[in-house]
Amino acid sequence: MICSAQISLYPLRQAHLGPAIESVRATFAAHGLQAEVGPMSTVVVGDAGTIFAALADAFDKAAQIGQAVMTVTVSNACPIERQPADRRRE
Repeated sequence: MICSAQISLYPLRQAHLGPAIESVRATFAAHGLQAEVGPMSTVVVGDAGTIFAALADAFDKAAQIGQAVMTVTVSNACPIERQPADRRRE
């Protein structure tokens, strides 16, 4: 089943936020998922099993760096097909 997931990672009590956040992006890439990184969250689209395995792995890697909170929304109803920008408004 194809799903989308929106993920936000909040590193806690860490001097530098980048390493934990980058570890999550790199983990998605290692699982073959293309992450669309935004200013407040990241979105991935793919097979549900792949997404859930990547999420578990990503949280584990981020937690090894330091304390963190990860919020995730998963949906099988809103994977957005890639269309030209002018077609999205129709």
